[in-house]
Amino acid sequence: MSKGRIDRKAIFGGIFILALVAIAASIWLTDDGMRPAPAFEATTLDGERVALEDYEGRPVMISFWATNCPSCVREIPKLVHLHETYSEKGFELLAVAMSYDPINRVESMREDREMPYKVIHDSDEGFSQAYGGVRLTPTTFLISPSGRIVYQKLGDPDFEQIERHLERWLS
Repeated sequence: MSKGRIDRKAIFGGIFILALVAIAASIWLTDDGMRPAPAFEATTLDGERVALEDYEGRPVMISFWATNCPSCVREIPKLVHLHETYSEKGFELLAVAMSYDPINRVESMREDREMPYKVIHDSDEGFSQAYGGVRLTPTTFLISPSGRIVYQKLGDPDFEQIERHLERWLS
């Protein structure tokens, strides 16, 4: 093998790797997410029908939770803060209680913890199935005003990152 041939292979290999890195970075860093949010239709504990299309042009956060999930209970004050800070600017927060959670416990916790945002009991698992079969809590999705998922997290959400998105969209 000649030295010129090895150099060309290395150059083309390096260009290929750089192109892959650039593509991955553009996907990772995009402000508007890559995946459209799945459509949903559900009824809140107050009997209000909600659907993804109701929030077109507005950011939505979906928080799957359970009353027996310590992390979920710990994050309620932060969710209340998000709701109180951004709801008048167009932000919507939907807390989706898992099907295995008895509805009376969900209602009791909503009242005891003074949860001012919309709470849904996913009794038929339709909501969690639409979002990939969510089984573990907390699981959080942040949807941009254009209807794309920009943040998804199993476990404790990064509220600072969520607020940065909301500030950018709602300022």
